[in-house]
Amino acid sequence: MTEPAIRAGYDAVAARYADMFRDILDDLPVDRALIAAFAELVRGSGAPVADLGCGPGHVTAHLASLGLPAFGVDLSPEMIALARKDHPDLRFAEGTMTALDLPDAGLGGILAWYSVIHLDPGDLPAVFAEFHRVLAPGGHVLIAFQTCGGDAPLAFDHKVVRAHRWPPGRLSALLRDAGLTEVARLIREPAEHDRFPAANLLLRKPA
Repeated sequence: MTEPAIRAGYDAVAARYADMFRDILDDLPVDRALIAAFAELVRGSGAPVADLGCGPGHVTAHLASLGLPAFGVDLSPEMIALARKDHPDLRFAEGTMTALDLPDAGLGGILAWYSVIHLDPGDLPAVFAEFHRVLAPGGHVLIAFQTCGGDAPLAFDHKVVRAHRWPPGRLSALLRDAGLTEVARLIREPAEHDRFPAANLLLRKPA
C-alpha cells in the first residue's frame, strides 16, 4: 500500500483502534517477554529507543515502563494525537519509516510492532536501510509481523488496509541485506484475537 492510503486508513479508525488495542499486551505474556528481553538488551546503551509505527502509543508506553527512553513515530496524525493525549509524558511525532527524521547512529533500539506489514514488499529494503542508518552499532531491532509458510510474502485483507504476511526467513534475509544480524526468532500460534500465526525477529547492528 502507498503511504497516503495507510495514513488515511489509520486516521479513519484511530479512536476505535486505540480502544481495541490499548490493553492488548495484558493478554499476551509471550509478547511481553520478548519486549522485556529487547528492553534488557538495549537499556544499557542509554540511547533513545524508537517505536516505529507506534499507533496510539500503548507499546511505546510499555517500553517506557521498562525503563527505556522511548518515543513513537507514526504516519497517522490522528494516531499521534491520541498517543499524545493518552501519554502526555512521552514524545510522539508524525513520520515515515522510509525517510526517518533522525540522525545517523542515534538510536539504541528500534521496535517495529506489526508496522512494516502494510508496506509493499518492494519498499522494505529501503526501510530496513533506514533502520540500519539510524541505529547505533550494537543496537537492536525487534520486529513483529503475521507470518506464513513458503518463500514469498502473502497479501491479506487486514481490517484497516491491505497487509502482507511474511515467511520469517525471507524477511530476515532482507534485514541481513541491510546489514542487520539475526539474533533470535520466535513463532507464536494465533492468540484468541489473531487470524494468523505471529512471528518476531530480533536483530543486531554489528558493532
